[in-house]
Amino acid sequence: MRVLVVDDQIKIARALEKALTRAGAQVVIAADGDAGLRLALDEAFDALVLDIMLPRRDGLDVLRELRAQHRTTPVLL
Repeated sequence: MRVLVVDDQIKIARALEKALTRAGAQVVIAADGDAGLRLALDEAFDALVLDIMLPRRDGLDVLRELRAQHRTTPVLL
């Protein structure tokens, strides 16, 4: 399972990465909304963990754009 974690707080992102990796997932981290959206559109992920308050583009805007692009990847906000 590939999971994209989009969070600008590195301690939270690393904690999620550690827990998800222990559970057998491959984790990719993005630190802002633009980078997260770009990765989510360019690569295949089984799930996204998306912070709402992000620099450059907030998490809700990222989610709206993903859905507008017909991406149905499950997202945990």
